Amino acid sequence: MDIDAYGAARRSEWDRLATLGRARSLSGAEADELIGRYQSGATDLSALRTTYGETVETSALSIALSRARMRFTLAKRNPLVLLREFFVEQLPSALYQVRWWTLAAAVFTIAVAALSYFWHMLNPEVLSYYGTEAGLKQYAEEDFINYYSEYSESAFAARVFTNNAWIAAQSLAFGFTGLWPIMMLVQNAMGLGMSAAVLASFGHLDAFFLWIAPHGLLELTMIFVAAGAGFAVFWALIVPGPRPRIEGVGRAGRTLIVVAVGTSIFLFISGLVEGFVTRQDWPWAVKIGIGAIALASYLAYSLVLGRRAYRAGHSGDVSTMDAGYTNVHAD
Repeated sequence: MDIDAYGAARRSEWDRLATLGRARSLSGAEADELIGRYQSGATDLSALRTTYGETVETSALSIALSRARMRFTLAKRNPLVLLREFFVEQLPSALYQVRWWTLAAAVFTIAVAALSYFWHMLNPEVLSYYGTEAGLKQYAEEDFINYYSEYSESAFAARVFTNNAWIAAQSLAFGFTGLWPIMMLVQNAMGLGMSAAVLASFGHLDAFFLWIAPHGLLELTMIFVAAGAGFAVFWALIVPGPRPRIEGVGRAGRTLIVVAVGTSIFLFISGLVEGFVTRQDWPWAVKIGIGAIALASYLAYSLVLGRRAYRAGHSGDVSTMDAGYTNVHAD
């Protein structure tokens, strides 16, 4: 492709794009035309940069595209429409796309927790490293349960939300390493297995499941989602698929940010359940039922609504204009 010939052939299109981008006001037809020329110009810019890198032609076209882009980004949209698009289309689709990574994280955690539990039960002398016999008994019979009423409802809800959000944030932020999400899952699973073993040693294994179930159903699921989404970025780096590696990682990273918003919201809900429901002197069927409803709400949102949004063409990524140009590569 000769850059001079290409520029001469497309010059009138780029000039029209620049003219529309500088216009003080646009009619409906001109706004539609500007969108079309912006998309066409972005494709031209990708092709030129891929072939020639930065040139005078690409700089001029980039300026014209920037001006056109500002016309869209500065245009006011109904906030309710933006919220609907995010929570009905973008977020559920993003959560739906990490469903298999979420399931993999859940299976891995359960397996490690089970191994930790049976290892401690088969080697009871290991428990002595965690405290004296009297101390472990107090933990099993008093401290484990008293933990849920140590603070006020609101303070405890805020405390557990902050702690869980921090764990999820680490998996999301360092997921590209591939090792950090696995390390976080192993650490969490080992702790669960050890706690279950201590309570089981004193005949209180039922209390372990009863007190964790109300909030843990949703809370642990969100940890799995965060770890899975973080690892998906690493996988995109290793196995980018048909698109260029940087483009695949970029898309996975942008989807990761959307997933982070979702995990924060549902971790907040699980924190409310842990702070205001788990400690209550209600029948266990009621408390666990509330936790099950919270989990079912997430599953319906991410799998049912998410599947519908994904099939409708919503990728969970930001819009093409917000994502910027993508590289053009030969097949």
